Amino acid sequence: MDTGGPGPDGDGTARPARGGPRPPATGSLVGTAPSGPSGAGRGTRPTSRDVARAAGVSQAAVSLVLGNKWRGRVAETTAERVRTAARDLGYRPNLAARTLRLGRTRTALLVVPALTSEFFAGVYAGAARVAAEHDFGVILYPSPIGTGPAPDPFASARTALDGVIASSMSARTLTAIRGDELPLVMLDSDPGGGPGATTVNLDMADGLRQVARHLLALGHRDFLHLAADIDSWTFHQRADGLADALGGSRAALRTIAAPLRVDAARDAATAALRLPGRRPTAVVCDDDVLAVGVLKAARALGLRVPGDLSVAGVDDLTLATAVEPELTTVRLPAEDVGAHGMRALLAVLDGHRPPSTTLPVELVVRASTAPPPGRSG
Repeated sequence: MDTGGPGPDGDGTARPARGGPRPPATGSLVGTAPSGPSGAGRGTRPTSRDVARAAGVSQAAVSLVLGNKWRGRVAETTAERVRTAARDLGYRPNLAARTLRLGRTRTALLVVPALTSEFFAGVYAGAARVAAEHDFGVILYPSPIGTGPAPDPFASARTALDGVIASSMSARTLTAIRGDELPLVMLDSDPGGGPGATTVNLDMADGLRQVARHLLALGHRDFLHLAADIDSWTFHQRADGLADALGGSRAALRTIAAPLRVDAARDAATAALRLPGRRPTAVVCDDDVLAVGVLKAARALGLRVPGDLSVAGVDDLTLATAVEPELTTVRLPAEDVGAHGMRALLAVLDGHRPPSTTLPVELVVRASTAPPPGRSG
């Protein structure tokens, strides 16, 4: 039923978001404050009274709908009418007044190891999209030392944040950023190693098991694992998943590590493939960036991919289909991770304790994997 009678200005505005904004490649703090189109052709800023008049409802109904508290109190058709009116008018709430009234800034901090990563750009996009749907802003903060310790970006202004979403951070780093004061959701992080926060993870171990099963089915028994030289939970999960899948297969597995760069992967793979003895027929890489380095090493050594050597990566980055042959890889739904993380933080802020979530990943088979030499498909 519609709610009638006078009421205060609305608590928020609902605006559709189609794929959140992408962060730039450099910078220290990047923010997206709640925003909307300005009132076209108007000399004054539209108010909730204007929205109520345009939608034919009370200001109380506007407040309920735009504060996302309308279910069971306002008809769905009415709620959509209010949202449309707010969008058409370019209505934006008075955030300063609402902060004083509710004790919230409606701002979340998203901490990632690096802004230059396509994966973390996707995480940000997903978080920003969900945040915009709830009239929240997201401030993006890259840890200057990757997954290691990071300085507190708001040491003197904790009240400017409602909560923290931290991606691929260690428990020690999270504590340094968050202290004991801010609600926290962890992404792609050890569910047992943090400060008891809700986690949203990808099933990385299963992703590597899928790669191993695919290569075993093709007939491969000599494997090289090119691991990322990064001491973090997500990369440990990849190693565990690969070892688990190969454990009962009587396959040989060697592991080398390299920094997460194409040139470093090329050099490490070149050295490994030149070693005396039986050469591996399949290289499983922790990331597509490493896999591209292996492709370069194979070409320099005169090895055909996939005729002489199969190569697989993880992430399904844009470059996975920009190289020849196109990479077999594990697709990671980065935007889903960010979206789930933001929803979890919103639930925490509403007084709930959402369960930790593990999202599935998908093996994408392309042209870089085939049966080993001497065995037809």
